[in-house]
Amino acid sequence: MSDKEPTHPANRLADETSPYLLQHAHNPVDWYPWGPEALERAKAEGRPIFLSIGYSACHWCHVMERESFENPQTAALMNEHFVNIKVDREERPDLDSIYMAAVQAMTGHGGWPMSVFLTPDLKPFFGGTYYPPTDSRGMAGFPRVLTSVSKAWEDRRDEIVASADEMTEQLGAMSNVPSSGEGVLDAKLLDRASQALARTFDATHGGFGSAPKFPHPMDLRVLLRQHVRAADPYALQMVRLTLDKMARGGIYDQLGGGFARYSTDERWLAPHFEKMLYDNALLTTVYLEAYQVTRDAEYARVARETLDYILGRMTDHDGGFYSTEDADSEGVEGKFYVWSLDELNQLLGAEKAKTFAYVYDVTKAGNWEETSILHLSKTLPQAAALLGRPEAELRAELAEGRAKLLEARELRIPPGKDTKILTSWNGLMLAPLAEGSRILGEERYLDAARKAAAFLLDRMVTPDGRLLHSIRDGRAKLNAYLDDYANLIDGLTRLYEASGEPRWIESALKLTDVMIEEFLDREAGSFFYTGVNHEALIARTKELYDNATPAANSMAATALLRLGVLTSREELTDIGRAAIESVRQVMEKAPTAAGQALIALDFLLATPKEFAVVANPDDGEFRAVLETIASRFLPHKVVAPARIGVGASPEVVPLLADRPVKDGRTTIYVCERMTCQAPVVGVAGLIGAMGV
Repeated sequence: MSDKEPTHPANRLADETSPYLLQHAHNPVDWYPWGPEALERAKAEGRPIFLSIGYSACHWCHVMERESFENPQTAALMNEHFVNIKVDREERPDLDSIYMAAVQAMTGHGGWPMSVFLTPDLKPFFGGTYYPPTDSRGMAGFPRVLTSVSKAWEDRRDEIVASADEMTEQLGAMSNVPSSGEGVLDAKLLDRASQALARTFDATHGGFGSAPKFPHPMDLRVLLRQHVRAADPYALQMVRLTLDKMARGGIYDQLGGGFARYSTDERWLAPHFEKMLYDNALLTTVYLEAYQVTRDAEYARVARETLDYILGRMTDHDGGFYSTEDADSEGVEGKFYVWSLDELNQLLGAEKAKTFAYVYDVTKAGNWEETSILHLSKTLPQAAALLGRPEAELRAELAEGRAKLLEARELRIPPGKDTKILTSWNGLMLAPLAEGSRILGEERYLDAARKAAAFLLDRMVTPDGRLLHSIRDGRAKLNAYLDDYANLIDGLTRLYEASGEPRWIESALKLTDVMIEEFLDREAGSFFYTGVNHEALIARTKELYDNATPAANSMAATALLRLGVLTSREELTDIGRAAIESVRQVMEKAPTAAGQALIALDFLLATPKEFAVVANPDDGEFRAVLETIASRFLPHKVVAPARIGVGASPEVVPLLADRPVKDGRTTIYVCERMTCQAPVVGVAGLIGAMGV
């Protein structure tokens, strides 16, 4: 985020809510937000559009702004020849998806900032990503690009329009996955996915592929399921090495918790320092599941610290969760997070600083740009042995040192924060909070999930029951996308399963009906990314491949399959199955881009274990029973909890029909396909009935 004084009058972005757009509100560029005013001007004047798409935590977006958009000469060129539109990709993922696909088709790569030139009827004809201010490193300077594109538009307009028409036809066809043919949905798809992940696995540092290295949370969850389903020890080994290395690396904030977006190297040492809400939601879920499988306390610690980071730094007073924290502070990438040996000596004293520096790799020369990123090159048991220290004593000293450094770090100028609240990313955050509350035995996480869910349902749902996508400063706006619905439905379902409070499951079902009505392509079985009431764009796309977040189509399937089992609504299961069938070829041919679909497939192929848990209103045993269920890794379970008189009605959750409390205690009915064992009471009875 920019904290500099404006040097130019405000442009049209000054009335926007997006922090990213507001960063550009005092550029000399005559920026427009995406909307009728800009689009009508381009058509009326026959001008091409320069469309710039980025986001607030994007380092190179800030660089291009400083170098080009704040340059009066460059701005003059832009204003003379183009209608200039600035878009926040997090507010308008629909636009980002369409035009990123165009840039990738034109150049073979993509990224942000995205720079794309459009005809007045919004068809792309030239594009790229970051452009330097002058010709350098084999790249054309941005002024030269502007001049060349403008001249081509004047001299070869018919040729450009024909090319843009052809590109637009290609974009319209991109959402059509080849027919699944005669293939079936079976466990072989899960086996092949595990084998594909093993082929790209880094057996030294964990993770998949080489630098830059991303965490791949959905793929790790696929491997945990493969380990349990197929008794595959290597699947668990891949997960454990990756989680261990990430938790010890610089990608994890060793002082404040939470994960950065990705590592620029293969060792997880040097992150690109921005922190995204969705990464931390998805990774918390992985660490929680790994803890369920292994009972390794380190995974519980990382999950707890990450949730505490979200609650401490990324939560609005009304309960919603902010989007991102920047990579930069004071205009310097990573400045907030790095340390010098001198700083350690001042804060900890020479002797303790020496130990802390040894463990966390802080040196005079530094490990990154002459400074040091805190990371654990050795495990703490290894460090204790090499130092000749009792491990417990060393841990206590390091904890004291981390607390002092964190206190000192809080006095630094923090990175900018994007405080808009997105329904889709907030929906992702509900599940780890709700489930984490039971797995970790922390009621405060359930309270936070309740507050966030209530905020979303109260502020992001229109009177006719439709969702909105984004809110900031009390201004909710933009029709929601498929992932807004799918992520929130899934999150509300998990919140119901953790709490037993009827509001959440009832709201999930209402939103599900809207999602099906608005987004389902009944002919193909898959879901469009935009609803039938959305603004008409040059293509109506489908999100069928995972990216940094789960594919929206796959999240819709995940939510529908769980709801279908939990509420005995066969039609939801059928729609969820069709959504998975629509991407069978993606799972077969590109399994590393289909992690969420494979998670949904794993659930579909299993026989879900159904738990009906009923209790008296004041029964304290209720929470202990839910925590016991949550302590096991049972990825195919659904839970229907209820306190007598305040639970969901049997019409909404038939699993609760005719489930009396036995002996006045919390009573558990363990079922499969609505056929139940004899009821048991309390934690001891539950453990016996679970047989695990």
